[in-house]
Amino acid sequence: MRHTFVRSIVIASALGGVAAVATLSPAANWAQWRGPLRNGHSAETGLMKSWPADGPLLAWQANELGEGYSTPAVVGDRIFLVGSRGVADEFVRCLDAAGQPIWEERIGDVGNPKQMPPYPGARSTTTVDGDALYALGSDGDLVRLDAATGKVVWKKQLRTDFGGKPGVWAYSESPLVDGDLVIATPGGDEATIVALNKKTGALVWKTPIEEMEAGYASAVKATLAGRPQYVQFLSKGLVGVDAATGELLWRYDRTAAGSMANIPTPVVQGDYIYSASGKVGGGLVKIVAKEGGGFDAEEVYFESQLPRAIGGSVQVGDYLYGAGGDSVMCVEFLTGDVVWRERSIGACGVCYADGMLYLHGENGDVALVEATPEEYRERGRFTPPNAPDRGKSKAWAYPVVADGKLYIFDWGTLWCFNVSAP
Repeated sequence: MRHTFVRSIVIASALGGVAAVATLSPAANWAQWRGPLRNGHSAETGLMKSWPADGPLLAWQANELGEGYSTPAVVGDRIFLVGSRGVADEFVRCLDAAGQPIWEERIGDVGNPKQMPPYPGARSTTTVDGDALYALGSDGDLVRLDAATGKVVWKKQLRTDFGGKPGVWAYSESPLVDGDLVIATPGGDEATIVALNKKTGALVWKTPIEEMEAGYASAVKATLAGRPQYVQFLSKGLVGVDAATGELLWRYDRTAAGSMANIPTPVVQGDYIYSASGKVGGGLVKIVAKEGGGFDAEEVYFESQLPRAIGGSVQVGDYLYGAGGDSVMCVEFLTGDVVWRERSIGACGVCYADGMLYLHGENGDVALVEATPEEYRERGRFTPPNAPDRGKSKAWAYPVVADGKLYIFDWGTLWCFNVSAP
């Protein structure tokens, strides 16, 4: 059911009311998981290089937006979030640029509410493509909505329509829109990965992989060894499938071996892919074309103590930045050599903008760090005000930088901070 006004949302503005911002340029939008290029990079410039002791200026705070770990999408003067209410209802919510509610649409049930560890709640980030919005609920409800009104255009159920098998922690993927296709990962033997017509939801192709559940990562597109592919990290391995047909081209299992925590989205640079699991470690493979046809994933390195946290990693130049266990790390991308390691904020989500790393710790704290291999240089850290009581859950939503603003979501509360340089 769609609502134009949602229940019990409290808006607190540090400026006594914030006017809606003008439409952003495409580069300034954060329209999907991990930003414009799905790699954790913001195109923003002219941002603060250090923060005051109590953090950047709070523009506004919106509360009671729904439980879970969804990262916001920001497009023009609209903000989109997936949230849940208890263990029954999962919904997409639209806010304006001041955090005021515009619409809400229920998309399905909360996935696997009896899961262990007990972390029910929304996970997916919406993908905005023109006037369309795509979202995946944790129970497997994949929907296309009208971005302006929230009206459902079409809906597919990954478990029932495709024989999907999610992992024990339910579906966490954020849909990938590529041209006329929407890429999703039901898991299971029948249709492990699917491509759907984005306008109708009709099946275009499917990739069956035996004994393979969905993981918790999101697919990325890349041209590897000359072939356009979709790369996805599944329950038992990293795979590449042909972008036109869905044919399985190669598979690499080591970073997934024996782990349920196949969560970070792979990082792709050229023909190289970095993947990591929270229980196993991280490693780099190079995709090469074999003589006579086919592809191989050649291991370059693997190490148990490399960046592997739920918060993922970003590549900046020749280096990879992310969290390994309870430490923030800088690693040489092509060798795996650790350049520096700092306990700092601990396990965290990370994004990059204008020479800086924005870190959102699992404890809820937020830090600003220079993206340099020289040494760890922290330029600010703070705890967002009036943070919610998340109980045993952690702050797993990634930070977002768009239009000079830093967005932090934590278990029903969204903060918007001004981070533009004076």
